[in-house]
Amino acid sequence: MNLSLATSAARAASAKTLEETVVLDVGDLIGITDYFVITGGRNDRQVRAVVEEVKRSAKAAGATLLRSEGLHDARWVLLDYGDLVVHVLDAEARGYYALERLWSDAPRVEWSDEDDLTGAAAPSH
Repeated sequence: MNLSLATSAARAASAKTLEETVVLDVGDLIGITDYFVITGGRNDRQVRAVVEEVKRSAKAAGATLLRSEGLHDARWVLLDYGDLVVHVLDAEARGYYALERLWSDAPRVEWSDEDDLTGAAAPSH
C-alpha cells in the first residue's frame, strides 16, 4: 500500500498544480519513511489547494495523517503519513531547498495520472 499511497498522493497533487510532482523511494536511504512526494504551487493559495487535495485523497485511501507542519505560512507544507511524507513547497522555497537534488541518490518512482501503480522504482538520474 505504501507505493500505492505515494502514487495516489502524487496524482492528487498533480490534479491541482502544473508544477512537477516527483515521487522518490527514500526507504533505503533514511529508514524512517519509504517515500517522499515532492510538489509545489506557484503561490500560497495553490499550495493550500494541493495540500487539501492530497489530504482528501489520502483519507479516502484510509491513510492517517500523523502530523503536518507549515500550513500557516504555506511556503513549505509537510504532511507525514508515516511511510509517506509529502512536501508541498511554493516556487521560491522549492528552488531554494532543491529537495530533488538533495535526495538525488533516491530512485525516482515512475507514476501516471491514470494508473494506480506502475511497479518498480526507476533509477535516479
